[in-house]
Amino acid sequence: MALTERQEDDNINSYIQEGAFGVKGKSMRTLEEVKRLADGFRKLYDDARVFGVKDGRKVRADDTAGECYACLRNGYPCRKCVAASALDEKREKCKIESFGRDVALITAQYMEIEGQPYVLETVQLLPDGSIMEPDEGEYLLAKMTGYNTKLYHDALTGVYNRRYYEDIARNMSGPSGVAIMDLDDFKVHNDTYGHHGGDIALEVVADVVKGNIRKCDSLIRFGGDEFLLILANMPEKTLKKKLEKIRDQVHAAVIHECPHLRVSVSIGGVTQGEHETMDSAVRRADRLLYHAKTTKNEVVVESDNTLSESVQTKNYVKPLILIVDDCDMNREILREILSSDYSIMEACGGEEALSMIHQFGTGISLVLLDIVMPGLDGFEVLSYMNQDHTIEDIPVIMISSEDSEAFIRRAYEMGASDYVSRPFDAKVVYRRVTNNIKLYAKQRRLIRMVTEQIREREKNVSMLVGVLSQIVEFRNGESGLHVKHIRRFTECILDCLIEKDPDLHLGAKERENIPLASALHDIGKIAVDDKILNKPGRLTPEEFEAMKLHTVYGAKMLEELQPYYDEPLLKTATEIAHWHHERWDGRGYPDGLVGDAIPLSAQIVSLADVYDALTSERCYKKAYSHDKAVEMILNGECGVFNPKLVECFVEIQNVLREELCNVKHKDEQK
Repeated sequence: MALTERQEDDNINSYIQEGAFGVKGKSMRTLEEVKRLADGFRKLYDDARVFGVKDGRKVRADDTAGECYACLRNGYPCRKCVAASALDEKREKCKIESFGRDVALITAQYMEIEGQPYVLETVQLLPDGSIMEPDEGEYLLAKMTGYNTKLYHDALTGVYNRRYYEDIARNMSGPSGVAIMDLDDFKVHNDTYGHHGGDIALEVVADVVKGNIRKCDSLIRFGGDEFLLILANMPEKTLKKKLEKIRDQVHAAVIHECPHLRVSVSIGGVTQGEHETMDSAVRRADRLLYHAKTTKNEVVVESDNTLSESVQTKNYVKPLILIVDDCDMNREILREILSSDYSIMEACGGEEALSMIHQFGTGISLVLLDIVMPGLDGFEVLSYMNQDHTIEDIPVIMISSEDSEAFIRRAYEMGASDYVSRPFDAKVVYRRVTNNIKLYAKQRRLIRMVTEQIREREKNVSMLVGVLSQIVEFRNGESGLHVKHIRRFTECILDCLIEKDPDLHLGAKERENIPLASALHDIGKIAVDDKILNKPGRLTPEEFEAMKLHTVYGAKMLEELQPYYDEPLLKTATEIAHWHHERWDGRGYPDGLVGDAIPLSAQIVSLADVYDALTSERCYKKAYSHDKAVEMILNGECGVFNPKLVECFVEIQNVLREELCNVKHKDEQK
């Protein structure tokens, strides 16, 4: 029988008087009764809604359309739904939420109807004057907002911080897109451009991401150079497109403060399951991030077989871990912890472990090494790895039931990256293994990048030196091949001298600089008159004196490059330009230096220059053969040279002959 409006109002009043929102698990007879109750509550509250559960999710159970009140006001799902919490915990839940300038008290009462769970949600907007004066209310909201901003926001980038994740985000439920982003080569940016450059890189990434996400999404600075992105209700099929768009925009960003700085990010992304914890989704995303970091500026997600395709196209295999322990059970436990994400090799002793390390080398991403073993123990294995320097390329985590300070200190002193005690904590072991592998992978990548940069810089320096020397040779009416010959002959003589004279202390940089600087030995000829420089016949005594001044001119030109004069390469080039015509007996020019008063660099280039001049055709002479050139040098027809250099010259004359043939063959081809 239908109830009159008066009877319904009486029921509502009765329900309120019974403490509807103080009684847990209040049971009502029918859903229709609850719907009528909600209709009545709308006369007393700003809103009232009924929710049930369908397919494990919260759904509206009354006749009104739309989601919960917070979703309706915000335009996106709330991060911590009070109705969903009441359904999950089967008890009354309340929260205060702000919507712009409005503040509302939202109460969700759990109840059961015919054995099924339901929630009655009521919303009461709080007028400014209901609690305090209007200006005090605004002050309270401002203080609350400011406090949360300081507490949960990163000071540099303005995005959420790790504390926000620990307090709030880790409790968020799915479905959501979850991605971890890591700045590629962040340490290099810091080292190259200073911490200010690193800060700029972080700000650029944060700004790009913020420009590509919605209000309902969360961007969190998760670590020093890592960001966590939570994309609420992001469909699986669009997750990768979103992440690739972010990656591309980051890489294309122009940084005006550091125009040469190019930022890129590697991203691992997953879709958080509806009942999956946020921590679990973050761990899965972190594993995919490791895959992405193998190539840099990469996005790797699980959906649409993206991972397998990415792995196949990059020839990716799981990182290889070597477990060294004489106990079968310990190896089995570690294999169980790690085998889902890593390839596992096992050794039951130190000798077998060293054999595998020598066989696979840096193909092994990490070694888990027990200390106490029969035969070679863990410390002895570490000792061998230090002797052959494999410890520098392969991280080692020591594992032992020994947790004494002496054992731990000794392990670290011998180069171990970490120390894990038994019994094993699966999460601790997994995280330490993953962190060490990522750290060493990043280190290897940085070494490769720095090496490539050094090679590129050396190539550019060599190219510029070559250009300058080519200008000189062009003015001298020669092809420019003289400079290339000098450099190669200088290298041959220098290598032989270093091998014959162990007491000769030349650093690696000096060994590189002498052949490179030899290209500038005649740079002073730029200042010599063309008529003298290119005269086809013999020079007069006056012309020869003018020609000899090219050594002084060359040294002066290089010395006047004040900003760079302290550079070792320029100093070596100045020595060579100034004194490459000096002779061991003091009969050279311009200063008549004797013996070791002549810089070694100039002595070596002097001999190489004479040999090439004799075996090359000039405007004033034909080329001599190799044998004739050697004979003339040994007979002193071209001046006296350092006896040690002459010994080297004789010893490598067959090498020089071969080099000369190769040079002439290449010249003919050109």
